[in-house]
Amino acid sequence: MRLEISGLAKRYRDRVTALEGVGLDLGPGVLGLLGPNGAGKSTLMRVLATITRPTAGTVRWNGADIVREPEALRRELGYLPQDFGVYPHLSALEFLAYLAAARGLAAHAARRRIDSLLELVNLTEARKKPLGSLSGGMRQRVGIAQALLNDPQLLIVDEPTAGLDPEERVRFRNLLGELSGDRIVILSTHIVSDVEAAATRIAVLRRGRLVADAAPEALLAEVRGRVWEWVVPSVSLGEVKRRFVVSGTLRREDGVHARVLADGAPAATATPLAPTLEDAYLWRLNTAEPVPA
Repeated sequence: MRLEISGLAKRYRDRVTALEGVGLDLGPGVLGLLGPNGAGKSTLMRVLATITRPTAGTVRWNGADIVREPEALRRELGYLPQDFGVYPHLSALEFLAYLAAARGLAAHAARRRIDSLLELVNLTEARKKPLGSLSGGMRQRVGIAQALLNDPQLLIVDEPTAGLDPEERVRFRNLLGELSGDRIVILSTHIVSDVEAAATRIAVLRRGRLVADAAPEALLAEVRGRVWEWVVPSVSLGEVKRRFVVSGTLRREDGVHARVLADGAPAATATPLAPTLEDAYLWRLNTAEPVPA
């Protein structure tokens, strides 16, 4: 099982470049795709889901070019887009049965699969309620279930925890970890904590270019010795943010405790801190050169 992305670019007629020179070679596991809004994450997901054609470059699924042979991937693809629409008058059970039929699943096998998925996403009790009456988080869980209907070998989820409460978010992260053993999972998000628990590999997009592709441990090692706590007066915080990358702040009686990323101590009073994945992500986002395609 292999997904090969090489020199991928997507440019639009108004000269907007959404992707440029993106390259990844993926096997089973969870890839956490991070980047700020507008970085090109959703465009990359749509290309990989065979919805959008790339301007340049290739994507191969087990050797097959997905532009020339899209069905080779579509048969084994599960996709949850960022904007997932539903039919509000259908129940979760009816909606999933409709999608299962559209994808060619046999009725008896589909019913067993749907029952299993509704239990997996904790919607068994609400399976007969109209989708329009469900909360945003519950509808998102229906979206996750539909992405898993065909037991996909490649699962793509774009901002999947939007609208989920903290308990549901944890449940979903655990679910991704359980699913990753024998398939490729791509989790696209701008929330570092969403990938921290599940991702075996992290890629970072910035303005359409790949600026990181590494294991979480490697990204953390890169920023070790570059994270500092610096207590500054509130009036000085703006100047600190102009001079340094600041990954967090806490206001205390003695001033603002700024978490500063820098090659060396930003001041004699600054003290070193253990890095987090958020620190590593921001360091790469603000300092790294694009990864060669």
